[in-house]
Amino acid sequence: MSQQSDAVTDKQPWALVTGASAGIGAEYCRQLAAGGYRLVLVARRADKLQALASELKSVHDTQSLIISLDLSDADACRSIVARLSTENISVEYLVNNAGYGLPGSFHIPDWQEHADFIQVMMTTVCELTWRLLPGMQERARGFVVNVASVAGLAPPSPGHSLYGASKQFLIRFSETLALENRDTGVKICALCPGFTYSEFHDVNNTRDLVNQLPGYLWLNADHVVKTTIEALASGKTKVVIVPGMQYKLMVFISRYLPWLANLFTRRLEKNFRVTD
Repeated sequence: MSQQSDAVTDKQPWALVTGASAGIGAEYCRQLAAGGYRLVLVARRADKLQALASELKSVHDTQSLIISLDLSDADACRSIVARLSTENISVEYLVNNAGYGLPGSFHIPDWQEHADFIQVMMTTVCELTWRLLPGMQERARGFVVNVASVAGLAPPSPGHSLYGASKQFLIRFSETLALENRDTGVKICALCPGFTYSEFHDVNNTRDLVNQLPGYLWLNADHVVKTTIEALASGKTKVVIVPGMQYKLMVFISRYLPWLANLFTRRLEKNFRVTD
């Protein structure tokens, strides 16, 4: 674990972003820094976090705390919270963004790969939220963003067997958590983007496949993040946020015309699912 910090005014709130080294996570850091937040940057790649911290300092004069660790480690959340306690940091804005895909049919990866996936995608989200939520409730102010996916709302497809299931879990978890916190001052949402330009598909080795998808399906990370931040700030948002009209339409069709959604998914799945 490594860290970086320097003194700035204590009046600035803190945000914590997991998976902060690239993509949607890094964009959250940039936009939250622009909004006056100090950042706790959590990811495995210390060099990427250091570069982002330097960027945030240069552009926004933002203080950052770097925590470099693997969220598949069962002790990761305890380590994060212990570090926050040492630094006397109270997190106001939590973005549970860390995630990845595990290509192939369910029986192909080793069980440990599945176990690590479940730890990162579900267990860590729940535990980190559980550990930081009471402080938000006590202060009667806070935000929790669970980065899910439109895959949790769309028809299933073969390959990436646990991905859509994990995202559907995050959606229902967020909905329940929002109900429990209606009167606490803490706002909860599940962000459900579609295909978004990032390193995600490079990491899971599906870049060549998804490059065959039509351009209208792609979103930019800055738009995805801006949509969510503005929606939460307005106080009028639904718990489940779906950026992009194309994906709002897709979710509508999935709910009210499931036969059509299944047909559309079947035609596209060869371009984004690895099954062997």
